[in-house]
Amino acid sequence: MKLKEGLEHYFSVLKEEKEPNFLKTKNKTTKTPENASLEELWKKHEQKELDDQGNQNPLDLKTKIADEVIKDCVFCENRCRVNRKQKQTGFCGVTAVSRYDDEFIHHGEEPELTPSHTIFFTGCTLKCEYCQNSPISTSPTKGTPALPNDLAEKIVRKKLEGSKNVNFVGGEPTPHLHTILKTLNTLEANIPIIWNSNMYMSKKAMKLLGGTIDLYLGDFKYGNNQCAKQHSEITDYLETIKRNFKLANQQADILIRHLVIPNHLDCCTKPILEWVAEELGKETRLNLMFQYRPTYKARNNPQIDRQLTKQEKQRALRYAKEAGLTNLVGEKNLS
Repeated sequence: MKLKEGLEHYFSVLKEEKEPNFLKTKNKTTKTPENASLEELWKKHEQKELDDQGNQNPLDLKTKIADEVIKDCVFCENRCRVNRKQKQTGFCGVTAVSRYDDEFIHHGEEPELTPSHTIFFTGCTLKCEYCQNSPISTSPTKGTPALPNDLAEKIVRKKLEGSKNVNFVGGEPTPHLHTILKTLNTLEANIPIIWNSNMYMSKKAMKLLGGTIDLYLGDFKYGNNQCAKQHSEITDYLETIKRNFKLANQQADILIRHLVIPNHLDCCTKPILEWVAEELGKETRLNLMFQYRPTYKARNNPQIDRQLTKQEKQRALRYAKEAGLTNLVGEKNLS
């Protein structure tokens, strides 16, 4: 098991040899004009200019931008352009008020992440018909309001109780980017930050995440746009996911999850594994997941209304080996 390969930054933060990225960003200063327009804020963000006499840190700037973006929301590639501050909702159903279903120390994540302080935000930017967290992803207005100061206190408390990291998940964390950035701007704990996501963020969201995340724990679900449209009701999936994983790989460490779906090995699993090996590197940490269950609406789709066969599992593992991937999670248990 090559736990540390490809995750060097994450483990350095875990051992407190390095600061987490959000703290490094907070410890810098920049100068932004008062009452700057969104265009001016983005320009300042892109310049990445620091100023010892600055009036804020770059994370302040990110939170200001995020608070403006939700007035014409483009956090994800659904690009609904609704004003969430006026309680308008788009694809995800989330207003400006972030909510979470639960938060606790999770012992069922990948071995290098466990125990992990998972915060399950409500709502989602996909509509997967086999969603295993459908009560959370389809209930964006339910749950506890996510208050940044309160979340920061919970994170500190959970670290004292033994959590290795903070794991922003859902549902999907993307609609809650504004709240998460505010939480990180309040937080002072030296702890790795994980973005546990379907990776359907917009490029602007990825820019705001840059310098705040230590590990992207990202799903790579489909190897083509047709399957993504059929099973998750979204468009431009493949282009978006490939772009975001490349950006994530530049910003932080990455751990990719691929849930193998019945009847989708040749159209999805094989091309995904080949692309990861070729574009991100054969040493990329990847969790080839065989725990698919036909939950939620999947029972009504004869194409995916069953679990994987032994032959499908073996074929998926063969595809991973043929692609040259050398860093699979739990590889001994997959054979």
